[in-house]
Amino acid sequence: MTSRSIRGFTVAEVLTALVVITVLAAIAIPMWRTHLLRVRRAEARDALTSLQAAQDRWFGRHARYASAAELTARAPGGLELATTTIHGLYAITLETAADGLGYLATARAVASAGQDSDDRCAVFTIDHVGLMSATDSSGADRSADCWH
Repeated sequence: MTSRSIRGFTVAEVLTALVVITVLAAIAIPMWRTHLLRVRRAEARDALTSLQAAQDRWFGRHARYASAAELTARAPGGLELATTTIHGLYAITLETAADGLGYLATARAVASAGQDSDDRCAVFTIDHVGLMSATDSSGADRSADCWH
């Protein structure tokens, strides 16, 4: 008679492996989500700095900043910029001073686009003198964290 050795995993070994995988996933998934939110903030910063550069060029030609209507207007009457960032994560708004000598551009996370769950850096702004600021969802200043 020959004895056969049966190889395989015991139930305890399988359950141990499942517990380890579950613990690793419970740690990794929230960290990945936080990383993804931080990376996507660059879209708002890039859009606002591009708008600032376009406004500086406009000011050089017209001795005033472009209005919100001129922001999206087709050339030659406007900057031809979009009102959302490239992947639609942030809505871009522009408020121009009545005399055209100042502006405030804002990038606000779009609801249901995925970035609206970023409570830490919910709103980004930049003005005509280059002052960059950001606030969290409660309105507290987070400029140092969000514009780095």
